[in-house]
Amino acid sequence: MRTLAILFLATLSVGCSSRSALDRHLDAAYTHYRNGDCDKVMLELSQAERRSRPRDNLQPEISLLRGQGLERQGLFVDAVETYRFIQARYPGSEYAFRGRARLETLRQLGHYQPEERVVTHPVKP
Repeated sequence: MRTLAILFLATLSVGCSSRSALDRHLDAAYTHYRNGDCDKVMLELSQAERRSRPRDNLQPEISLLRGQGLERQGLFVDAVETYRFIQARYPGSEYAFRGRARLETLRQLGHYQPEERVVTHPVKP
């Protein structure tokens, strides 16, 4: 019985430490973003992503911050693709809304031109 209790507590503590490490990486990414250090932002986001794989609910937030970091580095094409990923994968989330707003801002600044979709109809002989 004692062994079972120890195993349970050990399992519980691993879950908690993994969540706190994830939060620590995400918090550090936001801090580095505020300080303008985009390389460290990307490193912290990569580490947070590795820790969050079992929990998909944080991916849109991580992706949005990654897109913003890419924008700061002048990598607008990559930022656009990141925002499009959020919209495709998490269309109803707050982060999809914020991604759409970033795309509109990039469009207004001239860094992004949305694709025009042309619908063609077959010509009848």
